[in-house]
Amino acid sequence: MTAVLTPATADQPPPRPRPLSRTNLVATITTGYVPLVLATLVVVLPLVWMVLASFKTSSELLTQRLDVLPSSFAPTNYTTAADRVPFGRLFLNSLVVTAVGSAIKVVLAIMTAYALVFVRFPFKKVVFGLVLATLMVPPQVSVVPNYVLIVGLGGANTYWGIILPGLATGFGTFLLRQQFMSLPASIIEAAELDGAGHWRRMTQIVVPISTPAIATVALVNIVFEWNEYLWPLVIVTDPDMMTLPVGLTLLTNSENGADSYGILMAATVMVVLPVLLVFAAFQRYIVAGLTQGAVKD
Repeated sequence: MTAVLTPATADQPPPRPRPLSRTNLVATITTGYVPLVLATLVVVLPLVWMVLASFKTSSELLTQRLDVLPSSFAPTNYTTAADRVPFGRLFLNSLVVTAVGSAIKVVLAIMTAYALVFVRFPFKKVVFGLVLATLMVPPQVSVVPNYVLIVGLGGANTYWGIILPGLATGFGTFLLRQQFMSLPASIIEAAELDGAGHWRRMTQIVVPISTPAIATVALVNIVFEWNEYLWPLVIVTDPDMMTLPVGLTLLTNSENGADSYGILMAATVMVVLPVLLVFAAFQRYIVAGLTQGAVKD
């Protein structure tokens, strides 16, 4: 009995291209590196131009020549901006508001998310739905009611008057709830059997395991609090209690000529640089925190 050899059928898939083949290289460059480079340039180039413009004189900024680099890197515009506006006091105000406000927001988000996941109480889903509903309401809607309430309580031109209306954080509660739901139930049950109460379970088990997600919430709140402009502008009239974004408006109103672009750019760099450094130092937590709990076994 002889064996019959059949040729390869046409249904077999074509051979896959090699990792270093021309097809793979072209696809990687066009679909990966080119969009990444373009997106990076869109974000980075305005920041680079702002930093370079902060060292240029008015004649260099208003010229028709394409001069990318300034003739001198002397911090003249920075000293002029510091003389016109008390940046030291404004920086202290922003630091206090950002540190206290973001810290309270993170603590409230942790406790609220823990209660929504691990504490049994009626209408839990309804409460969570109301938390999500706050994400759909524009913050500008609550400016007038908050202003009437805070002024009535005597909170105008005070730190607590700036901080109090923005303490509710629906985003942080939602993100941490999703993270807490992905934690192994056996760990929480074992701690409960050992006699650990809710406070101990939250501080010694849930919070340490969820550090990347908590760091993400903290970083987002720090950036938001530092850049907040509308509410401090409304509730503060005393220049000594203004934050950096509002103080930048004072400088813009006093330096409204075309020859003051360099001074305004220098002031903008001083406002943006601290939060950029914080974001660059902790940005790796954003990816880790946002992806935690996204996939469940």
